[in-house]
Amino acid sequence: MFLKKRLGLLALATTLAVAPASAKTLVYCSDASPEGFDAALYTSITTFDASSRPVFNRLVEFKIGTTLVEPGLAESWDVSEDRKEFTFHLRKGVKFHSSDIFTPTRDFNADDVLFSFNRQRLADNPYHKYAGGNWTYFGAMGLDELIKDIVKVDDYTVKLVLNRPEAPMLSNLAMDFATIQSKEYADQLMAAGTPELLNQKPIGTGPFRFVGYKQDSVIRYAGNKDYWAGAPALDSLIFAITPDASVRYQRLKSGECDIMPYPNPADLALMQEDPAINVMEQEGLNLGYLAFNTLQPPFDNPKVRKALTMAIDKQAILEAVYQGSGEMATTPLPPTIWSHNADVKPAPFDPAAAKAMLEEAGASGLEMKLWAMPVSRAYNPNARRMSEMMQADLANVGVKAEIVSYEWGEYLSRARDRNRDGAALLGWIGDNGDPDNFLAVLLGCDSVGGSNTANWCYQPYEELIQKAKITSDVAERTRLYEEAQVIVADQAPILPIAHSVDFMPMAVKVKGYKIHPMGTHNFYGVDIE
Repeated sequence: MFLKKRLGLLALATTLAVAPASAKTLVYCSDASPEGFDAALYTSITTFDASSRPVFNRLVEFKIGTTLVEPGLAESWDVSEDRKEFTFHLRKGVKFHSSDIFTPTRDFNADDVLFSFNRQRLADNPYHKYAGGNWTYFGAMGLDELIKDIVKVDDYTVKLVLNRPEAPMLSNLAMDFATIQSKEYADQLMAAGTPELLNQKPIGTGPFRFVGYKQDSVIRYAGNKDYWAGAPALDSLIFAITPDASVRYQRLKSGECDIMPYPNPADLALMQEDPAINVMEQEGLNLGYLAFNTLQPPFDNPKVRKALTMAIDKQAILEAVYQGSGEMATTPLPPTIWSHNADVKPAPFDPAAAKAMLEEAGASGLEMKLWAMPVSRAYNPNARRMSEMMQADLANVGVKAEIVSYEWGEYLSRARDRNRDGAALLGWIGDNGDPDNFLAVLLGCDSVGGSNTANWCYQPYEELIQKAKITSDVAERTRLYEEAQVIVADQAPILPIAHSVDFMPMAVKVKGYKIHPMGTHNFYGVDIE
């Protein structure tokens, strides 16, 4: 079976080769297929890796390997004294990519910025409802209410006007939903009656140009020699889609791929002993968790949720699933992020108390769905094994849990459904290094039906995180976020499970790769020795 897969990949790579043998090609064994190539529509790291990171830019960028914001398509910016106006001075001479269906006639300018944001915020924009019109991040962060206007001052100056101050605004604009699209390309597609191609054949300004995608198999990119920040060292980049972590490891060992994400924890020791493999590691800015659907009974009852958290043996899960690559989570915030409340303790493992609490809440004999992710992630390396352990723990307190799963894109979509039954295993990797990106995006009222898969809207909590958004005083924001974490522990809309270490195995010939705290995989600056 493995030999057939190996020969198939080699044949495919040969067929799709776009550069001579002397050119530098990096093969990345990615973990899953992207949902599409317009990052603003999605929340998955896999999709960001394939779209916004190689193909696009944003007004501001995270310096690779850090959470520091640096200039991107905006060379500089000014912030008003009341912190409600951000004026961006745009970079001149930036070229959009060309493709077999599009050749740009102008450089990047302010029109592209207005289009990229207005399609998400304005219902009358022609692109507002394309591809389902699910602008998950934009809505989850409350940007539809926060942004008052986006003004074109001139071709290379844009003013963003807010209804109120927003402390993490610049960091938010470095996130993947804020990728800048070509308005000229979008207009051409709309005129041709093919707007969906914006999500299938991306055109950006980034370091790599999209060449082609074979569904569930391979994505090809070519180095952008006209890239405004300097041509990448790589001539071509190939994503070989390989969902199985063990197969990714075999392909790395055999030289079929040069770098892979999300290794099995059980394989790490062998990888680290292999002189041909370099295993990079870094504390992750992430969270693996179980989300109850608090809109559906009996999970709308905090007593039921707390009882279920006490029925699950998190320490056993940590040992069996993470195998030394993670630490127990006590709150939604990782300890690597400021304002993490170290005084919050994990829910105790107490099956007897859990059973008694379920009886008290009238939930004896509960039957529920337990959703298991179909992919491996750093924050959850083996969701199937984790769900089986949870299933056994719940059975011990009289709860019958049926494990369900779906293809990754469908899983994410169904998990957000307000009518979803039961509890879903999910995870989060921070997008910008700010606590708001965990506490508001995962559990805020604006995110219900989107990234808030617990569908939890609790006003005492909401008031705290909204107050934290509008103050620039870090000490005050810290106090508010610490209080918010206490409420999460008390109300238990989710069960925080673990924060993991990020491991990135790669061939020793790969140079210049940096692990990104936000979990995305960036190949600009990477070279092959």
